[in-house]
Amino acid sequence: MTINKQDSLPPHFLSQVDLEIIPPNHDIIYVGMGCFWGAERLFWQLQGVYSTAVGYAGGDTLNPNYKEVCTGTTNHVEVVKIVFNPTLISLETVLHSFWQNHNPTQGMRQGNDIGTQYRSVIYTNSEQQQKIAEKTQQECQIALEKQGITAPITTEIIAINMFYFAEEYHQQYLAKNPNGYCGLSGTGVCFL
Repeated sequence: MTINKQDSLPPHFLSQVDLEIIPPNHDIIYVGMGCFWGAERLFWQLQGVYSTAVGYAGGDTLNPNYKEVCTGTTNHVEVVKIVFNPTLISLETVLHSFWQNHNPTQGMRQGNDIGTQYRSVIYTNSEQQQKIAEKTQQECQIALEKQGITAPITTEIIAINMFYFAEEYHQQYLAKNPNGYCGLSGTGVCFL
């Protein structure tokens, strides 16, 4: 998997860590759950998450920019790159936050955000991550059905191919702009 940068990125706005450094014994998962601003804030608040960054993945265009992704022609998704310490937070816990904080049954949208770039995705780095993601998806589907939500989950769960960092102004956007737009909302169904 290759990670390409748009420009030279400053460190994480809150933690000041380098967005490209992955410490030893840490892991990475990529998730898309609508607009990446609110999704990134959700994950940077979890204890055990080392860093977060937003970017584009899953599409066909090399080195896409925000304007191109918004056209819907690149097939890229707005995603959050989550670097976490698995001895402090499990992948299951990270993914429970993912499932509970958006609606994974909406296809190519999240709420008022409509388009392929807003679809629900989990991009994995290993077979073990793939199995855990699929297991938590099944658990979420059962929890939804118990609450009367019978629509099938549409979340795409596949291995990451390419990740492109989004432009600097998108990184940790809601830390820099606390009153900025956040369309993040779940179904109200919790599971553990």
